[in-house]
Amino acid sequence: MIPRYSRPEMVAIWTPENRLKIQLEVELLACEAMEVRGEVPAGTSAICREKAAFDVPHIDELEKVLKHDVIAFLTDVNEHIGEAGRFLHKGMTSSDVLDTTLAVQLKQAGELIDGELEKVLDILEKRAWEEADTICIGRSHGVHAEPVTFGWKLAIWWDELRRGRERLRHAIEDIAVGKISGAVGTFAHVHPDVEAWVCQRLGLRAAPASSQIVQRDRHAFFFTTLALLGGSIEKIAVEIRHLQRTEVLEAEEAFTAGQKGSSAMPHKRNPILSENLTGLARLLRGYALPAMEDVALWHERDISHSSVERVIAPDATIVMHFMLVRLRSLVGGLVLYPQNMKRNLESSGGLFYSQRVLIALVEAGCSREEAYARVQRNAMVTWSTGQPLPRLLAVDPEVGGLLGAETIAGLCDPAWYVRRSREVLGRVFGRMPESESTSAE
Repeated sequence: MIPRYSRPEMVAIWTPENRLKIQLEVELLACEAMEVRGEVPAGTSAICREKAAFDVPHIDELEKVLKHDVIAFLTDVNEHIGEAGRFLHKGMTSSDVLDTTLAVQLKQAGELIDGELEKVLDILEKRAWEEADTICIGRSHGVHAEPVTFGWKLAIWWDELRRGRERLRHAIEDIAVGKISGAVGTFAHVHPDVEAWVCQRLGLRAAPASSQIVQRDRHAFFFTTLALLGGSIEKIAVEIRHLQRTEVLEAEEAFTAGQKGSSAMPHKRNPILSENLTGLARLLRGYALPAMEDVALWHERDISHSSVERVIAPDATIVMHFMLVRLRSLVGGLVLYPQNMKRNLESSGGLFYSQRVLIALVEAGCSREEAYARVQRNAMVTWSTGQPLPRLLAVDPEVGGLLGAETIAGLCDPAWYVRRSREVLGRVFGRMPESESTSAE
């Protein structure tokens, strides 16, 4: 991934140094296990661990000749270790090392993503409670529907990302699987105890059964989970982009000192962070597809998955981590305009009161069909003339004559629609904010 969308802590996981360090640890742990079993001479693993080292540029040069990355790696390592190095990789195949190493890297990357996601959830919860009573119009099909609160919007975002976190944690657990079972996975030349020893010490589980590789449905699950999480982030970004439109302007990305919005138009303040997140979410969906294509390999293995994973593993995790860092900053700095929310709420002339009046008519004895028709005909006048719906309803003999002007006025209160906002937030977060809990005590 290009540096523009990379964070150093995630990039570090995918450096050749980190990958080869893990590969070396896999080999050393396998040697230790074999020594415990009496399959290599006593003291071999200690000598190997003491002398083990690798030289990345030298490995690259060796691979140019050998055309095999693991053999190049082992050749370089054995040049450092000497005689004892001949017992490394005993009974093992390249995928034992590569798949187990990839599992460690994906686990490391997943846990880093999980940590950043926790920070996003924290800021969303904080802001949801801050805006629990901030009324704005809810929209369906982009058209005014009924009032909500901005805190309610944020709570929905939080709850969706919470589900994403649960899926992510499941995916991390599912991908954290290694194998040291040899060519085609039959343990013909290496004992299952060696696999158990290596995996336990690397924080992995041993694959219950493997061919020459760990089966790629695990990897597909991991990358599709990232893609789905990216979709949830995109959903938030798209909402912010709509709310920042000049005609709406209920929310706006923070515009920092010295920032420029356009090379041509000095007045511009654009939702560039949200648009960036929308674009990056498309990348994640693109990475998920080849991961699913990798599931169906030939027989016990082929190598078609390898080139895919060399690209998508670092790129998808780096992008996902970057998106979460950006989302945290975006939500934390999001500027809200309650006065514009109020203006937009009132701009429709009270059309959103239609359902409440409809229900009141039904309760007063009208059939639902007749009540709907009476309210709708007045609403259509509001749509075409801009006259306030409550006023039209009050003078309509079949509405105001039945309900009374005072009752209609009482029905037309936007606060009524959001009276359960804090109750819903408490249900979402499983608790009330500390300030309210303390005051209640």
